[in-house]
Amino acid sequence: MTERNNDSTTDFLRGRHAIVTGGGRGLGRTIATQLAGAGADLTVMGRDHADLEECASELRDRFGVEARGVVCDVSDPDSVSVAFASATDALGAAHVLVNNAGQARSASFTETSLDLWEHTIAVNLTGPFMCTQQVLPSMLGNHAGRIVNVASTAALRGYATLAAYCASKHGLLGMTRSLAAEVAQSGITVNAVCPGYTEGGMSDQAVAAIMALRGVSADEALAMLTRRNPQKRLTTQDEIAATVVWLCSPDASAITAQAIAVAGGEVM
Repeated sequence: MTERNNDSTTDFLRGRHAIVTGGGRGLGRTIATQLAGAGADLTVMGRDHADLEECASELRDRFGVEARGVVCDVSDPDSVSVAFASATDALGAAHVLVNNAGQARSASFTETSLDLWEHTIAVNLTGPFMCTQQVLPSMLGNHAGRIVNVASTAALRGYATLAAYCASKHGLLGMTRSLAAEVAQSGITVNAVCPGYTEGGMSDQAVAAIMALRGVSADEALAMLTRRNPQKRLTTQDEIAATVVWLCSPDASAITAQAIAVAGGEVM
């Protein structure tokens, strides 16, 4: 059954095109779902064609919006160029870009190889740079747009054994603030959402790594993972997605250049 919402205060993206990288699964899929719930037509980008098609089909069936899956490797300039051309040819200029694609691998500083360093920077920082360059000219021409970069609390503090990841996310936040200042009078906002450890995905990997390293149970590993969180829990994907969607709403038109931590008070 198609879910339609005729309340203009919650249907504020009706007829507007939103692009979500890393959109076929996990947090990206949750973000795409909530954007579709606000009326947006969606292009979900990622590397797995089957995941993307399944997500796009669900969005069309559930919300009655236009939705397409487009394969894209955000670390590859040619892939980015082709993917964004396909997206805009099909659904028009993007009003929303959510740079969500990312990757994290843990290693001590001395064991962080140059390949690991360069790949992390390519996906988490150069990727958002290239994707943003694809949509910015039309946003400037339309005097409107929303760019949301999914960073991390690793953009706001350091974590041991995650030097490459922290460097990439600190750089993403710097890019966010610089671009926000540059386009502040152009009707475009640029913000970063900074989740802490979140249910699913990287948190599952972190729990498994702690269990293997410390020889503890899953519950004990989770307690170690959340010990710095005053709420003593993982953030949910829905909580992060809701923040992204709010930043794309008219109510957030004065919110730009911000790093919004969605992390239960871990970063104050």
